Amino acid sequence: MNNTTNAEKALKITTALTLIVSGYELLRSCRNYREGMNLLDIASYATADLNTYCLVLILANMILLPQALMLYKQSGISLKNEIYDRQNLGRDIFMGIVLAVVSAVISLLSVFVSKGRTELAFQGWGQLSVGEIFLMILSLGFVSGICKEIFFRGLAKNFCGSVWGETASLLIINVLFGMLDWFNMGHSFLVGFLWIWGYKKSGHLIVPMIAHGGMNLISVVFYIITS
Repeated sequence: MNNTTNAEKALKITTALTLIVSGYELLRSCRNYREGMNLLDIASYATADLNTYCLVLILANMILLPQALMLYKQSGISLKNEIYDRQNLGRDIFMGIVLAVVSAVISLLSVFVSKGRTELAFQGWGQLSVGEIFLMILSLGFVSGICKEIFFRGLAKNFCGSVWGETASLLIINVLFGMLDWFNMGHSFLVGFLWIWGYKKSGHLIVPMIAHGGMNLISVVFYIITS
């Protein structure tokens, strides 16, 4: 397969994931619309049905992952080597953890953004059950942390990069990454730049994987403690 064909396939995979997940989020938000809501109110309902949201996230990633893996295999690119290198594993893990903490701190800014919500906004999940906590850890910590980075960082660099240029591809696909989580008002788009930097600096996907999954796990723990 030529570079253009590979780039098109990579773009289709990331676009499909974006449309599936963001489409569900938008549907949930619109179904709960009431007169007087502002944009932050509407966005707050995107993940209101927590169990269904987590399941949609898991299924969408799992359905599209085989296509991404096949693209790597057909192109002769070792995904294992793309994810980590034993010689630099310790350094990369440390970098990923640091970026996870920095990303989690940035996510605290959403507290100030949420102050623009009215009484019509979704008021939160309340006390989470063990099953809900498990689904959040699985979907946000592991599935999102691993699969989304293969899609939005790995495919962008290895396949779109040969057509548009590596940096340009990572930045363009990061727009899709931000669109997928549109309800957090640009937070995903912003931290995506950090994870791109970590990926380019290390050359391995394990850095943004740890940063992404780690940030989400910190958020889950923070919610459990404060709820």
